[in-house]
Amino acid sequence: MAGRALEVCRGLSEGANVLCMIPDTGERYLSTPLFEDVPADMTEEEVDLSRSTPGYRFDAPAPPPAPAEKPSVPESVDPAAAAFVADAIADAREPVVLFALEWCEFCWSLRRLFARLRIPFRSIDLDSVDFQRDDLGGRIRTALAARTGMTTIPQLFVGGEFVGGCTDTLDAWRNGRLQAMLEATQTGFDQSAAIDPYAFLPRWLQPR
Repeated sequence: MAGRALEVCRGLSEGANVLCMIPDTGERYLSTPLFEDVPADMTEEEVDLSRSTPGYRFDAPAPPPAPAEKPSVPESVDPAAAAFVADAIADAREPVVLFALEWCEFCWSLRRLFARLRIPFRSIDLDSVDFQRDDLGGRIRTALAARTGMTTIPQLFVGGEFVGGCTDTLDAWRNGRLQAMLEATQTGFDQSAAIDPYAFLPRWLQPR
C-alpha cells in the first residue's frame, strides 16, 4: 500500500494536497482511487504483523484495560497486635502516635519536623529490640495495614485519627489539617514556625 501511495503522489502536480487516512481499526478505505487496487482482505503476513502490536484491534476487540492494583492488605490479624494499635492511638495522654522504623529516612523526616515544631509524640519503632520478640513488630504492621489499608511506614495518628504516611503528614501541615488536629487534642506546637515541611525530606529527594 505504501508503494501505491508513493506512485500516486509522484503523479500529482506541485503544491497539490493529499489526504491520507490511516484508520486504527485496520479497515480499508476502498472507495477512493488511491486504494482501488488494495485487496479487501488482509494477507496472512499483515494479520501476523497486526498481532505483534499490543492491543491490536484488527481481527478481535481490544482487550479491556487491566484494573489498577490495590494495596495488598493481609487477611490474618493477630488480635493482640490489633488491640495494641487500638490502645496506642486511643491514649489521650499521648495523642500523637508515630508508627515508625528506627532506620527509615522518611520516619526521620517526620521526627525532624516534629522536633522543629516542638510537637510531643510517641514513636513506636517496630524494628526495635522491644518489638522483635515473637515478631511483635511484624504483627503490629499487619494490624496497621488491616486498619488503614496502607502497608508502608511511617504511619501517623493524631487523637486516634489516621493522618497518613510521610508525605501525607507534610501535606497536612501545608494545608493546615495537622495544626487543626493538634489544637483539637490540645497538643502544643510552635504556631509561629514558617517552614516548608518538604525541606525535611531526605537530601537525595531535595531539588538541586
